[in-house]
Amino acid sequence: MATIGAQDIRERIGRFRVLIMGRANAGKTTILQKVCNTTDQPEIYDAKGHKIDASIVQSSLKRGNHDITNEMVFRSNPVFIFHDSCGFEAGTDKEFESMKNFISERAHATELEDRIHAIWYCIPMDDHSRTFQRSEEKFFLECDTGNAPVIAVFTKFDALRAVAYGDIKKQLQGVSAEERSKRIAQRVEELFTNTGVLEKLRKSENRARYKSYVRLQYMNKQDTDCDTLLESTTLALDNEELRLCLVSTQQSNLELCIKCAVTILVDRAHQLFRLLLVDYGAYQYKIARWFPYLKVRQRLIQSDDSLVMMLMNDVR
Repeated sequence: MATIGAQDIRERIGRFRVLIMGRANAGKTTILQKVCNTTDQPEIYDAKGHKIDASIVQSSLKRGNHDITNEMVFRSNPVFIFHDSCGFEAGTDKEFESMKNFISERAHATELEDRIHAIWYCIPMDDHSRTFQRSEEKFFLECDTGNAPVIAVFTKFDALRAVAYGDIKKQLQGVSAEERSKRIAQRVEELFTNTGVLEKLRKSENRARYKSYVRLQYMNKQDTDCDTLLESTTLALDNEELRLCLVSTQQSNLELCIKCAVTILVDRAHQLFRLLLVDYGAYQYKIARWFPYLKVRQRLIQSDDSLVMMLMNDVR
């Protein structure tokens, strides 16, 4: 049987291109480093592929100049190309228009390898009363992102836990640790819901193609990762070759590879046979049973796909 390997996919598409957006100090650099499994800074290239000295880039940023067409590449995972929008959030209308034109051109580029394949919009939660500011509203309302899915990334989500604890501190006196944790988690959900940010992301008049969201927390800790972001992005893509290209960047992440394969194939079977009532959890569990060296547990992923299986490597 003929197979399409990672190398074949990369030859067709090139590399996976992501535009990362968000305010200063939203944790964007940390996310990119976690995705690429490194603590190093990226190498930067101009639109023609010429390497740019990092000190020159930093000097330009200090002067308020930023070129969104510049490409960031990490040596640890060069299959990714990242663009950073920094500048428009607190910038002028001219900078916003420049960003808007860049997205429109790249989203509708003729060649797949030149397109933006996904957009990660980072929204920090350390000031939950100001989650959706004018910059976010303007982007989602006015920017045509074509087929590139927009993943809302709520960074610093652990900040809500401190707020939640402060709100119900008196109510927690004398309760068990388990009950305390449960009540704090409930209050966190209330705080998040009360921001109204999801309703704003889902407005029908928005031009940006919002697809799903993820929550990232404790990203300053060494043992955290961005697997949920990669999962959500993979499932948000419409193009199967792009999905395979993204998954190929995570060759050591067996869990992600299997999860995406199972979820996508189940969805395809659902569409093919027009089954109106499908127990996705049971269906995926039956498939996962054929991988005896994996533990299986259910996990809710915040996206248009409601339930997927978490497959845990149990090799000893």
